[in-house]
Amino acid sequence: MATPGEIAELKQKMREQREQLLAILEPLSEADAERPTTGEGEWTAKQQMSHLCEMETTYRAWIRRAVEEPGANIDRVAGEPPAIPLEQANTRTVAEHLTEMRRQRDETLALIDSIAPKQFENTATQRMFGTLTVMQWLRSYYRHDRMHCDQVSGREPEYKPRYAGGREPDQHRA
Repeated sequence: MATPGEIAELKQKMREQREQLLAILEPLSEADAERPTTGEGEWTAKQQMSHLCEMETTYRAWIRRAVEEPGANIDRVAGEPPAIPLEQANTRTVAEHLTEMRRQRDETLALIDSIAPKQFENTATQRMFGTLTVMQWLRSYYRHDRMHCDQVSGREPEYKPRYAGGREPDQHRA
């Protein structure tokens, strides 16, 4: 069972890492935000912002399913359609992306508040990532932010997701 301290630490890390990422993204000019960055298929910063929001909705859907149905297979569980689809990311402003990133994180933090401490132990299985607890899925959010923070900053990401199959699938769709 997750302790109140562990839940508070999770929420704090989620806030801090998102704010660090936003602090790097906010000063970008529109032109800079549309230039390819390091990693993630050399997506632009705007594409990375869109990707982060889309994954936030997907992870939330996975977590909701794990809370409702412990041990669920979530391969076919999808999040809500993104407000800014990856394919349209470069047509939207940095400010629009930042607003959406903040909105998505607020929704995730509200979801965390609705989860009972014992439910953080529930698991869900997904083919790319294997079987994780709700707490592990939630921790992946701030690690994902940290990875994209490094990429937008032009650094090789320190954090590398562990994929169940051992290698990263091709996620570059745009």
